[in-house]
Amino acid sequence: MKLHEALNINLHEINNEIKNLVARDKDVPKKSQLAQSILELTGSGGKRLRPLMVVVGSRFGRKPAGRRTLQLAAAAEFIHAASLIHDDIIDKAERRRGEPALHMKTGILSAVHIGNYMSARVIELLSKYSGDRERYVHDLSSVATAQLCLGEYQQMEHVFDYDLTLEQYLEKSRNKTALLMATCLKVGALSAESTEETAQLLYAFGEALGMSFQIQDDILDFTQSADVLGKPAGSDLRHGQVTLPVLFALQDPQLAPVIRRIGPASSSGDIAHVLELVKGSDALTRAEAVSQDYLSQAAAIVQQLSSFPAHADLETLLRYFAGRDR
Repeated sequence: MKLHEALNINLHEINNEIKNLVARDKDVPKKSQLAQSILELTGSGGKRLRPLMVVVGSRFGRKPAGRRTLQLAAAAEFIHAASLIHDDIIDKAERRRGEPALHMKTGILSAVHIGNYMSARVIELLSKYSGDRERYVHDLSSVATAQLCLGEYQQMEHVFDYDLTLEQYLEKSRNKTALLMATCLKVGALSAESTEETAQLLYAFGEALGMSFQIQDDILDFTQSADVLGKPAGSDLRHGQVTLPVLFALQDPQLAPVIRRIGPASSSGDIAHVLELVKGSDALTRAEAVSQDYLSQAAAIVQQLSSFPAHADLETLLRYFAGRDR
């Protein structure tokens, strides 16, 4: 069963709202490269994790979810998709979800403008919520304009930086991945008039889930095939991203010198050799333990929300994140 089915969420409604973000912008011709590229990108797959989290969050409110919740869900997917465009350009990644990345189709300049438009469109959409009771929606736009960009900058700043600290890695992961998931649950809850206390608990749950998600992604880069990943295995190492498994492997005095020799000019053979060394060490097991610790933190928060029927949806999310294979 797919995640949206397990959560009993109508994905068709969310997808329509995502399309409407482009279709209802009178300044963008429907057959323009901009419109067509966005529709192709947002329709190319993905599990809609972030929009689903907005809807799940709304189930903890005092009012039924309405159109506003769907708009916030669509905005969350726009923010995520825009970040993927920029991420692929920065990483010089040629493929995304098994297909050519957007910048490979349109050129880098056009792809940058498309990503920028998507972020700006979110801010435009959310700007109409200006009442005191609606200020929470701007948490999404602040993530779109600040935290994700900061996460990307931190990633660029530490390319092939083998002196990266665990704290720096966790902060980058939080900005790049976890905060958007946390914010999705929180704004979804507040859109249905949850209490602030409940919204904050959902935020903490989403942040812990997001940290586990990012660490799992780092692990899967070592363990999954290119066919499953939709991009070459070991892409993080090839692009100089020092992830948690690499940080743990660097603590091995025998592995550290070999890993530190990997740089922009390293051959595919050298990178493949290091990938095997990391896989043969205890680094992946240690990284998995950290991921599981974040899942345990999230599970503890679910218990605090057990009086809500929707806590079962949080358990569904937990099971999905714990068992995901990509």
